[in-house]
Amino acid sequence: MSLLAIPRMALVACALLFVIPLIVPGWIMFVLTKALFMFIGVLGVAVLLRGGLLTFGHALFYATGAYTVGFCVKWTGVHELLLLIPLGALAGFIMAVLVGLIMARYREVFFAMLNLAFSMILFGALLKFYWVTGGTDGLATGTATLLGNPLLAGSFGYYYFTLAVAGVVTFVVYRYMASPIGYFLRAVYDNEIRIEYSGMAVRQVVYRTFILAGTLGGVSGVMAAFTIGHIVPEDAFWIQSGEFVFMALLGGFGGLPGPLMGAIAFEFIQTYASKYFPLAWQMTLGIIMLGIILFQPGGLWAMYQSAVKWIGRGGRGGEQS
Repeated sequence: MSLLAIPRMALVACALLFVIPLIVPGWIMFVLTKALFMFIGVLGVAVLLRGGLLTFGHALFYATGAYTVGFCVKWTGVHELLLLIPLGALAGFIMAVLVGLIMARYREVFFAMLNLAFSMILFGALLKFYWVTGGTDGLATGTATLLGNPLLAGSFGYYYFTLAVAGVVTFVVYRYMASPIGYFLRAVYDNEIRIEYSGMAVRQVVYRTFILAGTLGGVSGVMAAFTIGHIVPEDAFWIQSGEFVFMALLGGFGGLPGPLMGAIAFEFIQTYASKYFPLAWQMTLGIIMLGIILFQPGGLWAMYQSAVKWIGRGGRGGEQS
């Protein structure tokens, strides 16, 4: 099933995400909230991967959105989500517009490492300009508001608002991938020359997709800032970028549900691994990723599709017999 398909599983997933918080402990709802805002950022990485564009610097946009919140809270006292989400998206958009002018020229390892370089430049700046950014102490964000009403992180209202934002973002990405530019993006991985012959500039395809990914990263950073309640320079560090890539590969980027599956699985694996293997939880994640790469490169989404096909064949076989 392609990235453009809307399987029935998507409807089931939406229903489950809506109902589960009503029947599980509060800490699970908090983990799901984290997974949802990470999913928004992972979608940006997944869209780039659909064009064969691997990035190790997506934290650049994530941190841009998060520090947009931090500066607004620090200097203006604004906590309104309906204002800060567009501002964070705009900050990510502007950053992607500027960086993308260079990134659109490169592919493969050069694309990945240049993204990493820009992210690390921001990380260094956030550390050095401590009188503005708070340095290693970071910035506190306080409590978000929605239409002037406090919206506590970990509450039902905050969770469902995050779910709504994730739903809007998913629809935007779906429409983008269903557009002509989305089809050209998938062709970038296969044959750039044919795209040029069709009259479309490959750099424009990459540039526009990079801007979309950066904007999504900014939105993810805004939601992360209020969910966690604290912003630190490590939000721009390469480890944060690696987590985005990890989730995209874990869930699979061949379909829209893949990044969501990867984000949820990652957050729960990290939570339980940190509890039971506090000194070796990174090793646990590494073993899981190694298994995915060796045995199921398509990730959890490909595993789900294979299971559905296997069950379908078994059902038909039973009917014939």
